[in-house]
Amino acid sequence: MCRIMFFIVVLMSFSLAGFAQTKTLTFGIVPQQSTKRLATLWTPILQQLSQQSELNIVFRTAKDIPTFELRLANGEYDIAYMNPYHYVVFSKSVGYNAIAKQKDKSIKGVIVSNSDNDIKSINDLEGARLAFPAPGAFAASILPRAELRKNGISFTPVYVSSHDSVYLNVSKGFFSAGGGIQRTLNNMQDTVTSELTTIWQTAEYTPHAFATHPRLGQITRKKIVEALLHLNKSDQGQVLLKSINFKGLESAVDSDWDDVRALDIETLTGPSK
Repeated sequence: MCRIMFFIVVLMSFSLAGFAQTKTLTFGIVPQQSTKRLATLWTPILQQLSQQSELNIVFRTAKDIPTFELRLANGEYDIAYMNPYHYVVFSKSVGYNAIAKQKDKSIKGVIVSNSDNDIKSINDLEGARLAFPAPGAFAASILPRAELRKNGISFTPVYVSSHDSVYLNVSKGFFSAGGGIQRTLNNMQDTVTSELTTIWQTAEYTPHAFATHPRLGQITRKKIVEALLHLNKSDQGQVLLKSINFKGLESAVDSDWDDVRALDIETLTGPSK
């Protein structure tokens, strides 16, 4: 009888260990680009993180930035890569905690126009229809809109779901200009960027945050941080980082985003009721 009980305990231990190792963690990526493009770029990275951390980490995103914001507000992602303003909002309202950020990098927003038109500065945008990814896109939407209003320039914002959509629409002449960020602009195909001219840039701010939901334990958080930073050290990791135009990653703390908090922006709310 004792021997039977021993084997039962052993089998249960193996089962629980297997469950712990196969528990799925969702990694939400802000949809600055199309879902297909993001999946192509980020799935190999998350596979590498899974292997290094011995956790099962899977790719998630959303159809557009407002949907991504709603999912952050409801705490649907275990881990998330979010813009600086998202982090300021959802670290406070949900408890997301920063663990890493892009190394030696600041985020810079841009306004781009079509190279074939006569728009050379933001002063030429009076009365224009302008494309932005979403109302809560920090450097690609919030900061450019604030600058235009500060300069007394009236305009009609149109939200087109992603940075890529902004660049494509402006390159095709559907909008006079649009907002984005330097990194996603650099990621676009040459056939698109060759049709665009940057007419304005924001100041530089702390870049996007890699953050974990408070339901994750300290041990799990530590594994994720170590796996992220390990990308800097391996040849394969460096290739993966280069694919998303990252030079490297570094650990981060909550106070790194105090420069964004100092702007005292209030556009988004906390979790949906």
